[in-house]
Amino acid sequence: MPRSTSIARRRASEERRGRALPENALRFRRRLLAWYARHQRDLPWRRTRDPYAILVSEIMLQQTQVARVEDYWTRFVGRYPTVADLAAASADAVHESWAGLGYYARARNLHAAARAVVRDHDGALPRAPDALRKLPGIGRYTAAAVASIAFGADVGTVDTNVARVLARVFRLRGAARSAARAKRTWRLVDALVPPGRAGDWNQALMDLGATICTARAPRCDACPVATACRYAPSKPAE
Repeated sequence: MPRSTSIARRRASEERRGRALPENALRFRRRLLAWYARHQRDLPWRRTRDPYAILVSEIMLQQTQVARVEDYWTRFVGRYPTVADLAAASADAVHESWAGLGYYARARNLHAAARAVVRDHDGALPRAPDALRKLPGIGRYTAAAVASIAFGADVGTVDTNVARVLARVFRLRGAARSAARAKRTWRLVDALVPPGRAGDWNQALMDLGATICTARAPRCDACPVATACRYAPSKPAE
């Protein structure tokens, strides 16, 4: 497909999605991306586009705070710099490298995923979210995060931070942990993805939720998207 045709189709899709979005959606997205461009967190895995290194970071970040992951990630990718290196390692060696980070099923699944990539994909991580989800230990969130950040796939992703931000900004209905709310959140985050900038978009949402739109004490007075947000600070946090 010619590049001009692809761009035209993406723009047409963007226009259709824009008509179906909440009235504050495009203003929210514009302000958030501008803020992220200036204030994004300087994290070691953001200095690489290596899909394997990004996958390692996403697996480590499951249920573990960023500050704790940074040193572990640096040591781990230093010891296993490629997916082939990890696949060739023994289970005991991988467990030792993970020691202290907890949730050891993550290490076992990451090791199994590396072996599956070498065995079934010639050592290259699949680019599509659906293909990534077939690897051990990779769910919807991780697959979409890796696909968007490492490969530029136009897909949104939802973690706890993202879900909280979107629930507040758009006053999403339904119980916070309900299937209906989750479905609505995933549909919204996908609709909001700016074509060609999904990686920035997903990470901007994560950064906002982690640093400003926090669970217990949101800093609404410092929020870059406050004028596009429907959250009322006087009400209980989502």
